[in-house]
Amino acid sequence: MAAKLQSTLTHLAGKDKDGTEAPTHNGKPLPAFDDLPRFHEFAGCAWDAWGKGDQLGTVNLLTDAVVQRAAEEEIRTGQAVSLSWPINFPEKPVFGRKKPEITTFFRPGQTLVRDDELHINTQSGTQWDGYKHFPVLRHATIYGGVKVDELPNGQLTIPDPMNVDPELIKMGIHNWARHGICGRGVLLDLVTYFTRGGSPLPYDPWTTHGLSVADLEACAAAQGVRFRAGDALLLRVGFIEKYMRASRAERDALADRPETFAGIEQSEDMKRFLWNNHFAAIASDQPALESWPPQAGGEFMHETILGMWGMPLGEFFDLEKLSAVCRATGRYTFFFTSWPLNVLGGVASPPNAAAYF
Repeated sequence: MAAKLQSTLTHLAGKDKDGTEAPTHNGKPLPAFDDLPRFHEFAGCAWDAWGKGDQLGTVNLLTDAVVQRAAEEEIRTGQAVSLSWPINFPEKPVFGRKKPEITTFFRPGQTLVRDDELHINTQSGTQWDGYKHFPVLRHATIYGGVKVDELPNGQLTIPDPMNVDPELIKMGIHNWARHGICGRGVLLDLVTYFTRGGSPLPYDPWTTHGLSVADLEACAAAQGVRFRAGDALLLRVGFIEKYMRASRAERDALADRPETFAGIEQSEDMKRFLWNNHFAAIASDQPALESWPPQAGGEFMHETILGMWGMPLGEFFDLEKLSAVCRATGRYTFFFTSWPLNVLGGVASPPNAAAYF
């Protein structure tokens, strides 16, 4: 209760945690989680935070001023680190998704000139989940109150770029692609935090385990990180590190067994933490950002993060090199960029993400 009260008082004072002005929209501070309206049984509905018809969600936090400040403060050496796992991986995706098919071939009538073709599920590997991917299940509703049955299904044909029906593409991934998801990034390297001093990782990344707010805050404190509104929060939980050490048989078996993975816990405290810190986006190296599967009958965090807030939700981000650079430099903040594929009406996309130091 004290934490709830303090978070509300901080927002009412118009100050963020680092003493700077709290984020506003149309001249008004954004409300704390506990002051957001409900959508049926769901707390924390932010559909009205940015205005009726909004299609950017928390990406609205990435204003020109926020991006400029992040670039000026974070880009010092110019070192860049890719955060996208190769499209090829995992070769056998989880959740029953189609395996990536990559074909190179000589052009017809040519003996030297090549093309290639990619056939992928946009969520088989490194990805942003968009609004249309995961609704508030019990109410068949996505971000903004749009009903699932209002959205087109099947192949989208858009032959004329000068005559695109906005209803055909509404709530598509192209909205984030046109704006960009760029600003300050923060890595919470939970693997390194938990294994410091030679301790074993206290959970298996390939087994259901919930990471608590206390875990995230303790890791941030150990790294000397203070959050700022508009941050992209990246969580290194350990899936890819384990995948790289596993045998071929162990990797292949993942696609054939029930999915169980570590991730953030499903709780009101976690929702409050994510919203009140006003992250612009959240991603991890896990196939599911949240602990998977949730408890029987419980809510999915996807429902709140995507459906209630419109926050980009990333999975399978390759954070291995990033973690090494952060450890070597002692810096866990950086300039973050991501330009999703500009697919009109798209559901999800590889992020094309990078960190700059």
